[in-house]
Parts: sequence; structure tokens; C-alpha cells
Amino acid sequence: MYAGMSDIEKDLLEQLGRMDRETDNLYGPGLLPASLRMMAGKGFPAINVGATANQIDIYLFAPGIDPKAMDISIQHNVLIVAGERRLITEAGADYYRKERYDGPFRRVLTLPDGVDPDRVDARYRDGVLHITVGRLESSKPRRIEVK
Repeated sequence: MYAGMSDIEKDLLEQLGRMDRETDNLYGPGLLPASLRMMAGKGFPAINVGATANQIDIYLFAPGIDPKAMDISIQHNVLIVAGERRLITEAGADYYRKERYDGPFRRVLTLPDGVDPDRVDARYRDGVLHITVGRLESSKPRRIEVK
């Protein structure tokens, strides 16, 4: 493996390998992408969050999940989405690479102040779960007329 390398290059590679192992020990394996074409994930499902004056929009990209099997709850500005994705695998097959997440998941999002927990709507379409959380009237910007 180190044929044709200088001692400095060998030492550098050994130090990088040690740092990689220590990172895996601290944060778990898979923190960094396995290749340049893969992105390091923060969790499953991937999430986009946006906001307007009237609501917070949360998009969870969760293809292959039965929406009825997801558990969605909100309490004290914390939104929790939990569920499980089970992949169909062929019995007796040896998989040498699995890039698609399989198993239970739980995503926890802290929402901004001023959300109304009584105005939450969730819709699932084409593998995307769209959750809208309305804002309290008192937290919406209001126009003040100058007299």
C-alpha cells in the first residue's frame, strides 16, 4: 500500500487514518461520505424547512414509507416525526453495498417561537411528507398605520 511513498507521506496517511477512526469512535461511522459522489447525511429522512409570515413549511423526503405508519407530534415548539422504512431484500442474498436507509428513524425539529400547535397539517404525496405549522396571530407581522 505504501510502496513508492516517502516516510512523510506514509506518516501523513497513517495520521489521517487514525483521525478517521477516532471520528468514527466519537460520532459513529458514516459521518463523512464514502466517496465524492455521496453526500454526508445528517439523518433520514432528509428535511427542508421554510417559513412565511403565516406558516412554517417542513418537507421530509421519505419515499417508500407508509404515511399511516408515521408518528407525528408537536409539543412546546418541538416537532417529532418517527417511523420506519423496511426495504424488501431477497432472502439469502449477500449485499456488498447498501446505500438506501433501512430501519427506524426519528427526526426532531425545534420550531421558532410563535407557532400554533393547533394549526398543524400533514400531507404525503409522491414520497414527500409536507407538514405545515401555522403561526399564532400575535406573532405575525402586522402593519401599523402612521397617523
